[in-house]
Amino acid sequence: MQLAFLTALGVGGSTIIGVLIGFLFQKVPHKFNDAILGFAAGIMLAAAVLGLIVPSLEYGNIWVTAIGILIGALFLNLADRATPHLHHITGVDQEAHTESQDHLNKVMLFVMAIAIHNLPEGIAAGVGFGSENLGNAITVALGIALQNIPEGMVIVSPLIMAGIQKKRVFLIASFTGLIEVIGTMIGFFAVSIATAILPFALAFAGGTMIYVVSDEMIPETHSHGYERMATYSLLFGFITMLILDFYIG
Repeated sequence: MQLAFLTALGVGGSTIIGVLIGFLFQKVPHKFNDAILGFAAGIMLAAAVLGLIVPSLEYGNIWVTAIGILIGALFLNLADRATPHLHHITGVDQEAHTESQDHLNKVMLFVMAIAIHNLPEGIAAGVGFGSENLGNAITVALGIALQNIPEGMVIVSPLIMAGIQKKRVFLIASFTGLIEVIGTMIGFFAVSIATAILPFALAFAGGTMIYVVSDEMIPETHSHGYERMATYSLLFGFITMLILDFYIG
């Protein structure tokens, strides 16, 4: 319980670390942004497979795992449709010459999308600890935490450009991290109370993570002309997580 709570704070706090770094740079160059997001995408992809989907197969069976992955992806797809948002992070910057209110609305829709995605990511971390496999839990939590740092960084610039004060920017961005803390504890308690749902819960969380990587992160890193670099960054992220899983798992 204590370890899961500390992990929840770490996972959510990594977003705040990204926000603080974002304040230092404020406008992250596309090349650097695509490289770091590509690396984070590789980490998340490996964490979803090694830390969630493979353990789901070990605890359950192939059909439970397959259905869990699909339902997890469908859940996030429905959440996206229910809350329209700005898919391309840098699209906000391109609207700088339009009316400020329209610009602000688009920025806030993007921030809302980050919050929506953070809930199942937090659940993924909590489910890992509920499985009582410390190695897998750490692998998943570390993958999510590393992904949250660049995510926190890219929130800052659009909010500041929309004219929001830095103090309020910090509070808004921190709220997205708090969502992840809540999700982590939900995942931990849900699995602790009903261990029978563990295989499905692991696969569900893995499905949401794969959906985020495919639907949000990879398209974003391939939209500014740095596709090759982003692809190798993803591979390095995936390999990094393989190494961590080999020594920790």
